[in-house]
Amino acid sequence: MQVYIYAKSGHNFGLENVRRASALCNIFKSTDPILCTADYRAATFAKSELGINRGVGIDVIGNLPHVMERGDILIYDDSNEASETMQEHMEQFCSNLYKVGKDIPFDIVDDTFKNDMETKYEKAIFFADDDYANWFFELALKSTKQDIPMILGHYFFLGNDEKLKNSFSELIEEEDYIDTIKTTKYLLSGSIHSCLESIASGNFPVFFKRKDKETIENIELLDKYNIPTASGDSLDEIINNFNKIIKNYPEIKTLEKFDFSIIEKEINDTIKKFEMIQPSLDYKF
Repeated sequence: MQVYIYAKSGHNFGLENVRRASALCNIFKSTDPILCTADYRAATFAKSELGINRGVGIDVIGNLPHVMERGDILIYDDSNEASETMQEHMEQFCSNLYKVGKDIPFDIVDDTFKNDMETKYEKAIFFADDDYANWFFELALKSTKQDIPMILGHYFFLGNDEKLKNSFSELIEEEDYIDTIKTTKYLLSGSIHSCLESIASGNFPVFFKRKDKETIENIELLDKYNIPTASGDSLDEIINNFNKIIKNYPEIKTLEKFDFSIIEKEINDTIKKFEMIQPSLDYKF
C-alpha cells in the first residue's frame, strides 16, 4: 500500500499547489509518500528544491490509476481539476481519499519557513513562479529601475533574467527562494502562497493582483489573514503603493495550525490493516 499526494501544476499557473503538496509530503513523511504532479518539471523541482524524496510527473489527474494500485491512499490538491464523476471513481478506487480545500485547508505551509533567521532584505519582490504571458516581464521593462531585489520565478522564459537586470537592484536565483522569503521583512508578491510563507517566517507580505489572471485561487485567504494589497497600472505605481503600505503596515494574523492527528491516525490504521492482510493476499495456491 502506498500514499500518493497529487498537485495540479504547470508552466502557465505556477507552483503554489506543488509547494503546498510538498509541505504535506513532509507532514506525512513517515508513510514515505510519492508526490505526483501534472508537470514533470514540477516534480523535478520539488525533489531538488523542496526536499521531496519521491516524485513523478503524470500529465493529468486522470492518469493516477496508471500509477496507483487499487486500495492505495490519495491526498489531492487539484484546484477542481477532477469532475464529480472522477471524484466518485477516486473514492471507490482508494482506501482513503482526502481533498485539499475540503478535508485539508489551503493555508498549509512547510515547517522550514517557521525557523527564525535574521533579516537580510528590508524589501523584496516575488511576482510568481510563472510569467507565461510575459505580463510581469513587460511591466518591469516599461518601468524605471526599482531599488528592490527580485526573486526569479521557476517558469520564467529563458533569457528574461538577463533583460530584467536593469529593472531591479538585484536578481535572486530561484534556488535561494526559501532563504529569501524567510529573511525578507516586507515581501511584495503576486503569489498568495508565498504571502503565507512570509507570514509563517514572521515577516510582512503585501499582495498585488496579477492582471494576466482572470481569477485568483484562494483569494479569500487575504481577508482571513488581513494581508494588505498594493495595486497599480504600472510597476512604478505598484512599488509606490507598496512603500506606502509598509510605512503603516496593518496588524496581520498568525498562520492557523491545522490538526492532522485524525487524518494521520486514519492513514496509519489503514496501512496497519493492510499489512495484516497482505500475507494472505500474496499467498499463491
